[in-house]
Amino acid sequence: MLRLMEKATPSSTVILLLLFALMPFLAPILGEAFYVDVFARIMIWSIAAVGLNLILGYGGMVSFGHAAYIGIGGYTIAIFSFHEINNGFIQWPVALAISGAVALLFGALSLRTKGVYFIMITLAFAQMIYFLGVSADKYGSNDGLNVWHRSHFKLGNVNFKIDDNITFYYVIFFLLLLVIYFTRRLVNSRFGMVLKGSRSNEVRLNTVGIRTYSYRLTAFVISGVICGLAGVLQANFEKFVSPDMMDWPRSGELMFMVIMGGLGTVFGPVMGATAYLVLSEILSSFTIHWHLIFGPLLIILVLYGRGGLSGLFGKSND
Repeated sequence: MLRLMEKATPSSTVILLLLFALMPFLAPILGEAFYVDVFARIMIWSIAAVGLNLILGYGGMVSFGHAAYIGIGGYTIAIFSFHEINNGFIQWPVALAISGAVALLFGALSLRTKGVYFIMITLAFAQMIYFLGVSADKYGSNDGLNVWHRSHFKLGNVNFKIDDNITFYYVIFFLLLLVIYFTRRLVNSRFGMVLKGSRSNEVRLNTVGIRTYSYRLTAFVISGVICGLAGVLQANFEKFVSPDMMDWPRSGELMFMVIMGGLGTVFGPVMGATAYLVLSEILSSFTIHWHLIFGPLLIILVLYGRGGLSGLFGKSND
């Protein structure tokens, strides 16, 4: 899979993917073992950013509430763990199914609006999920909920565990590659052409008999499921969930990652997530007001870096 993607991607993307693949070996050499955790977190957010980019970059749907699906995926894992159900063959499909079902409901209603109304209704729906988490006293409310055991996959003779940090790191890496590959195939298919066409001129497509609503809703659901997968991984990685992970600032950060990396590019969100999290880590070590420095940098990139980081370092053939 990696070899297939390398043939059609710029060298900067290949280098970044190789850095992800080799970090567990490079970190001990550099004497900074925590780099493994940093890059695991970057890959989890990259998965979520790729999911948001499917509707934001290709479909032109500005959703300000996609952190809600990360929270749904994470809380599903935590609640199962709270009730001592740790089998990943149960946890993960249920988490993805609930994320998809909620995305279907919210998307079906949100897509009946346009422009700023779409932005506000996705934000409103996401805040409903956030306050549902806050009001769940049984599951920690504002204090959050611990995940006492990571998922293990037990079915018959199969008993695969991700307790080891390096094993889990490569599970995240494999899933990132899988999501990137799936997204690339999707946006280059007939489905992707209709989705991109609806971003440019939805009225014209409807006029020639293509019902764009069903395509956009399907993309919205797939995007929600991908973000739900990121939430599943985050809950297992952090071993903790809280309402904060699905509050509106998290959705804003997710949008920053996509915009920084490059809207409508497959690998741009990965580059954007990497840049955002690395910069935030560096700047926050100097001041707690690091957003005052990051904000102007983002404005400069948007104004002068056409296509985001993906455009600066070589646009991929998406």
